[in-house]
Amino acid sequence: MSQPQNKVISHSKEAQIQAYQKHMKDDIGAIYHNFLEIIKMVRMEDDGQSQVTRPSQAEQDWYEVEVRAANMVRAAESLMKLISDMRQFLLLNDFPQVNDAIIYANTYCRQMQNKIDTCLVSLRDDMASELFEMEEEYYSSQYK
Repeated sequence: MSQPQNKVISHSKEAQIQAYQKHMKDDIGAIYHNFLEIIKMVRMEDDGQSQVTRPSQAEQDWYEVEVRAANMVRAAESLMKLISDMRQFLLLNDFPQVNDAIIYANTYCRQMQNKIDTCLVSLRDDMASELFEMEEEYYSSQYK
């Protein structure tokens, strides 16, 4: 692969990684912000100057908590999807690691092949010498 083409690929990978990082920061920020707002709503403020009644305010707060919780769930699901996308990106684009694994497996298989070949040659030599000795015994025997 030529050098300019390699740089283009690495730039696209870098851009994809930066997009993943931005997406992750946005989702974590959304979870954090919604959580803080829920915690702030838990505090009871009795300032006496509210224009809505206490039951109405409680109902409004309840709906706001539900919406914020739903936003937190959406952001968490988005993070799970991001993790899945990152895994797929890693599997599809981590060619050096895949190549290293293939080279390691190839080397291991070659070593096993050499070991087996050595054993087979040794076995062949042993069988040839035993066969030669048996032939000598047979041909020199008086019971042919």
